[in-house]
Amino acid sequence: MKGLTAAYGPVPALADVTLDFHEGEVVAVMGRNGAGKSTLLHHLVGLRRAQRGSVEVLGRAPAALSASEAIRLVGLVPQDPGALLCAETVAAECRDGDRDGGLAAGTTRAVLESLVGGISGGAHPKDLSEGQRLALALAVVLAPEPPLLLLDEPTRGLDYGAKERLSRQLRQLAARGHCVVVATHDVELVAEVADRVVVLADGEAITDGPARSVVCHSTSLASQVARILAPAEWLTVEEVATALAERPGHRTTP
Repeated sequence: MKGLTAAYGPVPALADVTLDFHEGEVVAVMGRNGAGKSTLLHHLVGLRRAQRGSVEVLGRAPAALSASEAIRLVGLVPQDPGALLCAETVAAECRDGDRDGGLAAGTTRAVLESLVGGISGGAHPKDLSEGQRLALALAVVLAPEPPLLLLDEPTRGLDYGAKERLSRQLRQLAARGHCVVVATHDVELVAEVADRVVVLADGEAITDGPARSVVCHSTSLASQVARILAPAEWLTVEEVATALAERPGHRTTP
C-alpha cells in the first residue's frame, strides 16, 4: 500500500497511507471509529479503487481481479458478517463455500465446527445468533486459506471459548505463512495474536510497531494485564503464568 488516499465525497478517509504487510504475521489495525480502518481493508480486498496511490497483493491489484481470482488471493469478513451469507441453510452455505473456493466437500463445515460446534445444517443463517452467524461467515472466508485474510471486528458476539478458538486459528494461519490483518477495538485479542499494531487517526497511520511495544506503552490500547503490571511488558495471563513457573524455587498452587 503506497501513498493511498481515499475519501467519501468531501470527507477524507485515508491520507497518504504507506504500509507493507508480510506473510506469517498478524497485524492489528486499531483506532477510533471513523479512523479509516474499514476503508483500509476495503482497498486491500478490492471493494474500493485507490483514488490516489496504489494497493497490490502479491503483485496484483485486488480491484482488478475477478471474483474467482480474488477469493483465492484475499478474503474479508466485514463488520456485518450476514452480508456474506446468501443461502437458505447453513449446510447450503457451507456447500457453496466449498464450490466457490474449489475445496473438497465438507471443508467449510469442518472449519465451522472448529469455531462453533453443533450448529444445525438445516438452520437459516438469519435465525442464528450473532456469534453463530459470525462463525459461519468466518468459516466461509477461512476455508480457502487465502494468502491475505482481512477481519473487521471479528470478535463481536463471540463468547470466550469461540474467541479462543478463533485466536488459535489465526495463529495457525500465520504459522503456515498467511498474512492476517485484523481491524479491531478488542485489545485482549490483540494481546493474544498480534505481532504488530498499526494505529490510524483521522486517516493517517500514526503508529506502526511491534504489538508488545505499542500495546504496553499506550493507556488506551493496553490489555488488562498490561495495565495492571505496567511498566513491565506483559500482555496476557498466560505470559505471566509462564514467567512465574520459570522462576527458581517457584511452585504453582493446584
